[in-house]
Amino acid sequence: MLKQNKISAKIGERLESIKKAHSQKNTKFTTRMEDYLEVISELVELKGYATPMDISNYMSVRPPSVTKMLKRLGDDGYLEYTKYHGLNLNPKGKNLANEIRQKHSDLLEFFEIIGVNSSIANQDVEGIEHHMNPKTMKQLRKFITFLKSKPDLLIRFNQTDF
Repeated sequence: MLKQNKISAKIGERLESIKKAHSQKNTKFTTRMEDYLEVISELVELKGYATPMDISNYMSVRPPSVTKMLKRLGDDGYLEYTKYHGLNLNPKGKNLANEIRQKHSDLLEFFEIIGVNSSIANQDVEGIEHHMNPKTMKQLRKFITFLKSKPDLLIRFNQTDF
């Protein structure tokens, strides 16, 4: 009976966690918007600029969808966009894009450290980077630093067959 109570308690905790995650006030900012900022930031770093057509190509969306999202990001204060002239991330947009890119980088590094193929790791990172709490990311960065300082642990981990 004690085991059943523990199982019921764990299920109850998981259900409450799901309920809490779905009942939190949804901010106006979406994971799709984060993806746009991340792509814009990467393009600006790569080429010095980003165009709606570049964004359309990298995100596999139609140009009118890009234009609509760029207007929304501009209206929300993340970038400066002039139709037909290009765009720039403002400080607010750069800060958020840098946070997203840092999460991506940290998660990717973690997956690679534990031996996940880079192709799979990239797919997984895209699925979770937007949902990580900053406190969790801080602990993950701390753990990555710890692992990198203990190469013997990594060797032992990679040799295990659990």
